[in-house]
Amino acid sequence: QVQLVESGGGLVQAGGSLRLSCVASGSISTFRVSRVGWFRQAPGKDRELVGSINWSGTTPEYVDSVKGRFTISRENGQNTAYLQMNNLKPEDTAIYYCASGRDFRPGAPFDYWGQGTQVTVSS
Repeated sequence: QVQLVESGGGLVQAGGSLRLSCVASGSISTFRVSRVGWFRQAPGKDRELVGSINWSGTTPEYVDSVKGRFTISRENGQNTAYLQMNNLKPEDTAIYYCASGRDFRPGAPFDYWGQGTQVTVSS
């Protein structure tokens, strides 16, 4: 079992930045070889995969709407993944979740989820 806890959310003005953290505990060895994904869910909308990163921290992938603004990284030695969000827009307002999964194939389901952290971007 892997437990994930997100932090770093908050209220920010449009154009501002936030860095979300996702700290893993429990089966750390599993986390370190797992793909990590960041998701978000805005009110009344479906959950959306923002981006993901493989176990080694290379080749992150992003949804088009955040490319060039968001960066996913991870520090396995710290059991932590990050989502750096720059040039935030009101439409980025959502609850953000991190998730981890052993199956690295695109579209594969994630096994473990955090509780989420609220990001609100004011115009």
